[in-house]
Amino acid sequence: MKTTKQLQQYITCSGENRFQQKWYHQLKYLITGIVFGILFVKAEIISWFRIQEMFRLQSFHMYGVIGSAILTGMISVFLIKKFNIKTIGGEKISIAPKKFNKGQIYGGLIFGFGWAITGACPGPLFAQIGTGAFAIAVTLLSAVFGTWVYGYFREKLPH
Repeated sequence: MKTTKQLQQYITCSGENRFQQKWYHQLKYLITGIVFGILFVKAEIISWFRIQEMFRLQSFHMYGVIGSAILTGMISVFLIKKFNIKTIGGEKISIAPKKFNKGQIYGGLIFGFGWAITGACPGPLFAQIGTGAFAIAVTLLSAVFGTWVYGYFREKLPH
């Protein structure tokens, strides 16, 4: 059995903001999520057919979207490091170096197979459900269950 201190180590993020806000301050995240959902729908990122085209190497559309997201992330991380940008709460942003692990290959393959089979990755699941593709709820529940299983067996897995 884990102690409270050990459990807090998993729950607490090193850069977690301790500033408490009123509940309505969370509305900005809801609005951002709705805007992203609309953008995903309009850009056809949530389209099962677009995702299948990508995995069959029949279209560049999704590769362009993913590539531009990677480029945006690379530029953002570069700027954060170069100018020592802080969070809104004034905390320093630190990006821990990552070590390669063969489990990343296995995890990526499992993720990719799941994405190809279901036509959905975790990002647009809610947008797909919002467009009326209610069968995706099975994928959402499977993702939640898979996350729970990983958390349950995490200590026993090689890292």
